[in-house]
Amino acid sequence: MPMNVPARSGALDLRPLSARSVVLSLLLGAHPPELPARELARLVEGFDVGGSTLRAALSRMVAAGDLRRTDGGYRLSDRLLDRQRRQDDAVHPRTRAWEGDWEMAVITATGRGPAERAELRTRLTALRLAELREGVWLRPANLTRALSGDLDRVVQHYTARPARPPAELAETLWPLQDWSATARTLLAHIAGETRPAGRLAAFAAVVRHLLADPVLPPGLLPAGWPGVELRAAYTDYQRDLIGEVRARVRGT
Repeated sequence: MPMNVPARSGALDLRPLSARSVVLSLLLGAHPPELPARELARLVEGFDVGGSTLRAALSRMVAAGDLRRTDGGYRLSDRLLDRQRRQDDAVHPRTRAWEGDWEMAVITATGRGPAERAELRTRLTALRLAELREGVWLRPANLTRALSGDLDRVVQHYTARPARPPAELAETLWPLQDWSATARTLLAHIAGETRPAGRLAAFAAVVRHLLADPVLPPGLLPAGWPGVELRAAYTDYQRDLIGEVRARVRGT
């Protein structure tokens, strides 16, 4: 059964923006992941977050360990830096030329409880692997990324060359047509959304969708794959958003 299956083809995962989600979206997209308090206040104004609401949200986020206070500003906590790295990898995946090999991960540990099994599935999916059958995960060996050493306790890694045609195998592992349809719906929605809060919510959905992109070699993708276009749209939005506010702050 294909992994990373969306609720339905073309469906949008648009979620309401709380003050916390606005702050996190902005900091997760900032490099380095830190903003001066003044700049952060100017940013959130555009998303209908008032000063008192922002102050309350920041206080709660610091107490919860989401943020750290810095000299004059706020920075993502170490815990959320891992989330930013995953987001960065989704927006700018590191790939290498594909020569036909596939990564294969075989789960060897037994006696794990439901929570442990679910956590392992989440970690393997985050590595852009897909489950061929229970306990056997695959993907083309075209990514440049390190695998966490502690996975070796429960998973054995192999290099394989399946006899099945690669494009056919990829279609069984990932819902490529559904992913493409949703990406195109997102692009159309972005093009027609003019409200700042609406655009931020839409681009948060873009990031979530990119996290489910299997990042396959071009030869295994359906024609007209919109992954590059979706990544470019997000990159342009984030650059313009931060740049415009910083220009306003410098001008005041």
